[in-house]
Amino acid sequence: MTVAFFVVLALATLNIVTYLAGVQLTGGGPPPLPPLLAYTFLLLVTAYGLWRARYWAVLGTEAVLVLWIVISSLLLVTVTNALVAAVTVLLIAGAGALFWFLIKAMARIQMPTRR
Repeated sequence: MTVAFFVVLALATLNIVTYLAGVQLTGGGPPPLPPLLAYTFLLLVTAYGLWRARYWAVLGTEAVLVLWIVISSLLLVTVTNALVAAVTVLLIAGAGALFWFLIKAMARIQMPTRR
């Protein structure tokens, strides 16, 4: 799960760095700060849960990976550039591999019993 921890931590860091660098959205302005901070906070909480090997964090990360894989696969149909298609396929393959290894890790964690 440490690979997933570093991936999620890198995404949270990338959110902050791109905002501080002044990256503009397609619409023409910077992203609104409150949703960006909420999403970054959610990523950091998930990263902490992955580091502590919590079931909820692994399950949540898997859900996000599945959505990412499905949406990227559907958008791959509309790609007209070969470079973008290759990068998208690599991202889908990486997300699929991470998903597979998280399933194996989740089996080792086991669902906690109810009290």
